[in-house]
Amino acid sequence: MDISIGILMDPIQNIKTHKDSSFAMLLEAQRRGWSIHYMQTEDLFSMDGQPFARMRQLRVNDDPEHWFDFQNDQTRPLGSLDVILMRKDPPFDMEYIYSTYLLEQAEAKGTLVINRPGALRDANEKLYSAWFPQCCPPTLVSSRHQDYIDFLQQHGDIIVKPLDGMGGA
Repeated sequence: MDISIGILMDPIQNIKTHKDSSFAMLLEAQRRGWSIHYMQTEDLFSMDGQPFARMRQLRVNDDPEHWFDFQNDQTRPLGSLDVILMRKDPPFDMEYIYSTYLLEQAEAKGTLVINRPGALRDANEKLYSAWFPQCCPPTLVSSRHQDYIDFLQQHGDIIVKPLDGMGGA
């Protein structure tokens, strides 16, 4: 079965192939013979109420020196894809929000969108854990610097992560 899969992600030339789970998914999709279509948030748009994207057909290689090739560019409705993987990393900014609205339209037209757009908006990956404190280590979310100093003094080693970004220390 020929499956047409789209992936919305950050610039592919910047990924670390040895640890990027999106890259592993792309390798497996290609191994299965699926056609892969690459997009970034700026490629999405709406025309007459229908979501579209400028897409580049993508081939991936398990080669750290040359891990991708773009085959051709095309503009097509998001609803023409069988599956869309939403793999865009934070920041969780307005461009990110707008992209979820367009992906939600594709979802309403029958495209399977993995990492549901509404859930991405409603369940911030850092704050959602506050609903499950019994499953988490001691956690602090604050905008006050002094709160973090006090938390560090109380717990010793801590991990600090930005709410609207990725990474941490």
